[in-house]
Amino acid sequence: MSEGWLSLLQQAFSLLLSFDHDVWSIINISFSVSFAALLITLIPSLALGFVLAFTQFRGRWLVTNLVQTLQSIPTVVIGLLVYLLLTRNGVLGDLKWLFTQKGMILGQMLICAPVLIALSQAAFSSVDRRAWETARTLGVAWPKAVYVLCRELRVPLLLAVIAAFSRILTEVGCSMMVGGNIMNVTRNIPTAIALETSKGDFAQAIALGLVLLILALILNFTLGTLRGKAVPRSH
Repeated sequence: MSEGWLSLLQQAFSLLLSFDHDVWSIINISFSVSFAALLITLIPSLALGFVLAFTQFRGRWLVTNLVQTLQSIPTVVIGLLVYLLLTRNGVLGDLKWLFTQKGMILGQMLICAPVLIALSQAAFSSVDRRAWETARTLGVAWPKAVYVLCRELRVPLLLAVIAAFSRILTEVGCSMMVGGNIMNVTRNIPTAIALETSKGDFAQAIALGLVLLILALILNFTLGTLRGKAVPRSH
């Protein structure tokens, strides 16, 4: 590795360890917006995934295919849709959420929900329906039955949460269009990396990239640990 890259890495670590205001403001905005979007979306998305897996109703096929289609829509297209909704003449223009964190949360919710719904539906569908039907027949209250089911499926459901969180934390298009990349207001990690790289400020871009790398390692280690615990030991 050349001395130039070593110097950039040293500067990147220095920015993180010295708690540089600009860098940590970007990190704080990125995580707070994405966590908010995930938490708001989580329960309704898991509930819809459960309904799609365990119930039959008219239009179920249409809803399932719509969710799968929404997963593949580029985030910049979702950003354009939210931008048009939030612009002054848009349907939600009176909220004045354009170029605010609330607008970014709304956009990330639309990105996050299809992933959560589709993956949770797949997880719930993997369970034998007879177990659920037996529990209900024996008079087990449905909240308790759902809780037990979620405990049994904690690994695939956690995988769904991690996949959704990773998708919104690293997306650029929607955040750039709806948030406007305003420093200390709406600038998050992906938009900051794109901007600083284009400016040639690689130290800050590397520092922010390291944060995402460390997060990915933590999430994968956590998931691997849970998977290991979920596998029954042979005697």
